[in-house]
Amino acid sequence: MIGFEKIVASNRKATHDYHILARYEAGIALTGTEVKSMRDGQVQLKDGYAQVRDEEIWLLGIHIAPYKHGNIHNHPPERERKLLMRRREIQKLMGETTRGGRTIIPLKVYFKGSVVKVEIGLAIGKKQHDKREAKRTREAEREKAAAMSMRRDRG
Repeated sequence: MIGFEKIVASNRKATHDYHILARYEAGIALTGTEVKSMRDGQVQLKDGYAQVRDEEIWLLGIHIAPYKHGNIHNHPPERERKLLMRRREIQKLMGETTRGGRTIIPLKVYFKGSVVKVEIGLAIGKKQHDKREAKRTREAEREKAAAMSMRRDRG
């Protein structure tokens, strides 16, 4: 069952606050208690971001709750975690983030088979008027779908 994906956490606010330019899949270096806590769904991506340092990429600001059945060797919840990607992809991201206003954010964490993966996105922050426009178009689409549903139910 290598193609099986179980989403643990997703960053729904990311598409509201950012324009996602590109998406990448990365492995993540974790301890045993972090994996067990992830299986319980105890992950928050809300304030997370990634940073390229010394040709390595690090995930910061995500919260993985301590494992409830852990002992004194439980992991710190907010520690930096190394992402596992190909060197060429890391160099490409390094070049992109040096350009103005671009950042790397985690979009979702999931199990791919028995391996934990993180989908990260290269993003540019949205302005306030962009957020309002996106909300307006989303509401218009919702109203259109509701009208089509009503029309279908009548006929």
